[in-house]
Amino acid sequence: MEWKHDWGLTARVWLTMFLLFIVYLVLMSILWMLGFSVGLIVLLAVVVAFVQYFFSDKLVLWSTHARIISEDEYPDLHQIVRKLCNEADLPMPRIAIMPSPVPNAFATGRSPKHAVVACTDSILKLLNRDELEAVLGHELSHVKNRDILTMTLASFVAMIAAILMQSFLFSALLGGGRRNGGALILIGIASVFIWVIANLLMLALSRYREFAADRGSALITRNPQALISALNKISGRMDMVPPQAKAKVEGANAFYIIPALSGNKIMELFSTHPPLEKRIAQLDKIDAELHGY
Repeated sequence: MEWKHDWGLTARVWLTMFLLFIVYLVLMSILWMLGFSVGLIVLLAVVVAFVQYFFSDKLVLWSTHARIISEDEYPDLHQIVRKLCNEADLPMPRIAIMPSPVPNAFATGRSPKHAVVACTDSILKLLNRDELEAVLGHELSHVKNRDILTMTLASFVAMIAAILMQSFLFSALLGGGRRNGGALILIGIASVFIWVIANLLMLALSRYREFAADRGSALITRNPQALISALNKISGRMDMVPPQAKAKVEGANAFYIIPALSGNKIMELFSTHPPLEKRIAQLDKIDAELHGY
């Protein structure tokens, strides 16, 4: 199949990355004008980004208690993923199962050759084959679009700001830095402000990549309606899952096809995913494009 790009979404992703770069330059300029050495701070952020990028698959699997499964254990699931990989021109990823009553799926890994696609055991019981193919197509689109790399780069500014905030709080608690008290206060205020802006931009970027992955699934499977049906089923079942169960997996919401919100309004306000209604509207539009009506 021909992989088509949504240039509108691509433009928004690049605009968001450019704005993050501007925020980074502003932060570095503030530190430089105040006479602070930024080398150590940037080095720490590079180390964190390195670990996040190269060990993301292991960290996510560990945090979600997902385990890699063999083809003998789940032959049908491997067959579906292999078929989709052939359609998307991707190497076969490792496949994992996550025990959870929350029906969901996610992908991780720094590149297509190091990818992992995971499903919760509950989603396998909830969806039919076409719907499961559509969900897995969404996750493989994240792999093809190299979203782990995109979000690692995007998080760099937020990591530097977070390190600065922690350093400022540590100095304040110890009563240190009295000679440069005014400068430390300015850095503390600036780092909080930039951390908020960087995270809001990252959330916008995350929502854009979900739209792109939905589009990718529709193009891989040629069946946007199956993804619409799957999203509706997952969303409907999510309302029936106890808040305690959703709270246990809430930390990995950025990876899931639909976030597991436990009712915390702050989590809903700063969502990593676009509203379900907008995702369905886009899929309906793609369906019309594919079938010429």
